[in-house]
Amino acid sequence: MSQPVLPPSAAIAWHNLSASDALSKSESAEAGLADGEAARRLEAVGPNVIQRAKGDGALKLLFRQINDPLIYVLLASAALAMAMGEAIDGAVVLAVVVLNTAIGFVQEFRAGKAIEALVDMVPQTATVVRGGQRSAIPAANVVPGDVVVIEAGDKVPADARLLSVKNLRVDESALTGESVPSDKHVAVVPEDAGVGDRKNLTFGGTLVTSGTATAVVIATGAATELGRISSMLHEATEIETPLTRSMAKVGRVLTIAIVAVALIIVGVALLRGYPPVDAMLAGISLAVAAIPEGLPAIITISLAIGVQRMARRRAVIRKLPAVETLGSTGVICSDKTGTLTRNEMTVRALWTPPTGAAGGEAEETLEVTGVGYAPVGELHRGGAPAGEVPEAVRALLRAGMLCNDARMKREGDAGGIEGDPTEGALVVAAQKLGVDADGTRREYPRIDAVPFSSELQLMATLNEAPGGGRVIFMKGAPEAVLGRVAIGEAERSHVMAQVERMAAQGMRVLAVASRPADGGAASLDEAHLAEGFALLGLEGMIDPPRPEAIDAIKACHEAGITVKMITGDHVATARAIGEQLGIVGEGGRAINGTELARFSDDELRAAVASTNVFARVAPEHKLRLVKALQAQGKVVAMTGDGVNDAPALKQANIGVAMGITGTAVSKESADVVLTDDNFASIQAAVEEGRRVYDNLVKALAFVLPTNLGEALILLVAVMTFPVIGGAPLMPITAVQILWVNLVATVALSLPLAFEAMEKDVMSRPPRDPSEPILSRFVLVRTAIVAVLMTVGAIGLFFYEYFTEVRDGVVSEVAYREAQTAAVTTVVLFQIFYVINCRSLRDSLLKIGLFSNPWIYVGIGALLALQLCFVYAPFMHTLFGSAPLPLDTWVRSTLVAMTILPVMSAERWWRLRRARRAAERERERRTPTSDVRGVAAAVANRGA
Repeated sequence: MSQPVLPPSAAIAWHNLSASDALSKSESAEAGLADGEAARRLEAVGPNVIQRAKGDGALKLLFRQINDPLIYVLLASAALAMAMGEAIDGAVVLAVVVLNTAIGFVQEFRAGKAIEALVDMVPQTATVVRGGQRSAIPAANVVPGDVVVIEAGDKVPADARLLSVKNLRVDESALTGESVPSDKHVAVVPEDAGVGDRKNLTFGGTLVTSGTATAVVIATGAATELGRISSMLHEATEIETPLTRSMAKVGRVLTIAIVAVALIIVGVALLRGYPPVDAMLAGISLAVAAIPEGLPAIITISLAIGVQRMARRRAVIRKLPAVETLGSTGVICSDKTGTLTRNEMTVRALWTPPTGAAGGEAEETLEVTGVGYAPVGELHRGGAPAGEVPEAVRALLRAGMLCNDARMKREGDAGGIEGDPTEGALVVAAQKLGVDADGTRREYPRIDAVPFSSELQLMATLNEAPGGGRVIFMKGAPEAVLGRVAIGEAERSHVMAQVERMAAQGMRVLAVASRPADGGAASLDEAHLAEGFALLGLEGMIDPPRPEAIDAIKACHEAGITVKMITGDHVATARAIGEQLGIVGEGGRAINGTELARFSDDELRAAVASTNVFARVAPEHKLRLVKALQAQGKVVAMTGDGVNDAPALKQANIGVAMGITGTAVSKESADVVLTDDNFASIQAAVEEGRRVYDNLVKALAFVLPTNLGEALILLVAVMTFPVIGGAPLMPITAVQILWVNLVATVALSLPLAFEAMEKDVMSRPPRDPSEPILSRFVLVRTAIVAVLMTVGAIGLFFYEYFTEVRDGVVSEVAYREAQTAAVTTVVLFQIFYVINCRSLRDSLLKIGLFSNPWIYVGIGALLALQLCFVYAPFMHTLFGSAPLPLDTWVRSTLVAMTILPVMSAERWWRLRRARRAAERERERRTPTSDVRGVAAAVANRGA
């Protein structure tokens, strides 16, 4: 293969080269490359495409589902049972494994395809100049050094240095996060300029919104900004969720413990005279009893219920574990435009200069109320209504509206605009203060215009005046307009001070001026704009914060969650919006991308710990910020809508993409997609995530005592029960254990997923991701309930068994009745216990008897299934059960009800300890501490 014909694009600061130097460096010319040279370069550097990443195959995904220690134990148990002739037992265990594997496989098979979405951003064709002739070629054949022609509506085929432009504006929001199209020019840009400030470059995959240009290609395929992002997507690692990590640890510990105890049981059984087959069956039964087979299904279904609830709150979950991870989020890194703000430019401040004449109007700055594109608001002076709109302000608004191509449109009561958002803001401001757009345009009909250009940095129109004659209106960047206004240097400095004051508040400022047209001019060109204008004033606008975002951020802070704003906008705007949102205090620090690029990893970690606003950031900066936070042990949620956000979205513990403005790449890289692009929906999703985790802990606290209790029943039986006639006496069999674990446990634990949100869910700190899911509370409760269940089930088994003994012999039917009574007692224990699991902190009366009716549906369903287990003949064949008389049901119910006073005492003791811990904390802290908050936090930690 030929050597590359050009140095790597990243090694050259193309934006710091003049257009002619860029052509020279790329070994090209304005007439483009010759066809032969283009072919040689294509062979040398390869096609202008982004390679697709190959995903894991179906077999690899399938293996991942069964590569779990607990699954191996179940498979071994099924194989041993079948080998010993217990086909039904083995088949039931195997069916459980197949079900769990299928659920996991289907979920992972639908995982995101972010790299494929990136490929779709590259255009299919491109217009190039080769040998002085324009031609359309496949975009894949564009090479470095090609001269390309782009115009409105085109997707830029590759990264390129602009050679000539005419009113070129490019929507680069997907790459830079800028909320408005970028104005392009050909002038040299400082070497340290970030991607968003490289105004003389265009980037592959971005959209030309207006104007035309020629440019020389400097990078193709993987070497483009889009390609770099693709590489970062490969490098970004998907972080294991706290729930997945906790459950994996639980699985490993359980596997070791279960295998060890099962082997001990087999050894003890053999020593006690068990036949080898029965000894092995005892070990298998214990393994089946101790493994919570229903737990994977419970977790999956609980998360799926959380998905449905979040969808109703406008957060669509793409990956199930993300539901719980949201609940342990400690930091939310949010984009600004559209998420924290309305994405509707709004004029907030008007400044008019003094007239200078005796008795004329004084200079003043006025505020305009109302936000967004709804034409509802009024003029305020010093925070109070200003009354009648001054004529100077009316003239300013009128000129800003006439020198304008935007139009109002109606979208219900909210209103809307057609055209550039900045121009739309000027039209809306005029409408708010009584300057009717349609009537004014009829009064001042437009004759000609000089459209906005990046070179002039302004726009001008020629209009008829109502009293005869013609007038030129101009608006644009303050520096550009003031250069054409007839004022002295002192006045110019004073005006620029006003501009800087508004800019410091995060506003984008436009200057507006006018002058009579010379001799009733019939057309308008740049020569008419040179001088002689009178300054009408300044209009300052901003994309205002969403009110609901302010409330949501406050709620996040109360929940111990830090909110950081990471945006492509300018530092002053970002800081001002951050102050209004409560993300940063007044005068707080904001860091830009140029500073970030210079930070070492240690400096960056220190910066992210103390700074909440980051502006003008590039994709690699976002990725570094997320990694720096994760290095501090934080669970990070990252929001975004552009291609530039995709690597950080994938790297974050939770990637949150915007459903309305988000690109396909960002959505495919994310775990969550917001259907309304609103930060408040993130806060709602966090709330739901905490609710899901609480309910999962309730399910664990309910399920595990049953498994431990069944294992203890078998342990006690093997170690102490007599061996009668060479056969061991067992109070419960392996298939009966599976009945309890799958049918009874699942029927009662699933309704816990519908439990109402705990009242303190958003007033406690985020859960420590390293904190084990099996907390001390769960372990203590598991032990108490398991022992109580074991004593009750074995006691009732012996009572039923020995009452049927006649002359030292008991019939097979009576033996089965005693086993059925033991199983029924365990099931009734579960029914009474699940009521105690509805809240980890409050009593049943406090949370409400009927706040979750699904609990009673589950209890009713389980009772119906248990009646079937006891009385249906086919169940007798499958599970070895037998019909029970009414008095046995009464005894089982009374024994099971003992759980109620025991659990009440346990809750009282736990809360009493929490209160004492809170009192000790109160004594340690200052008197101004919030003791109730400490009590809640300690109680929660104890739970």
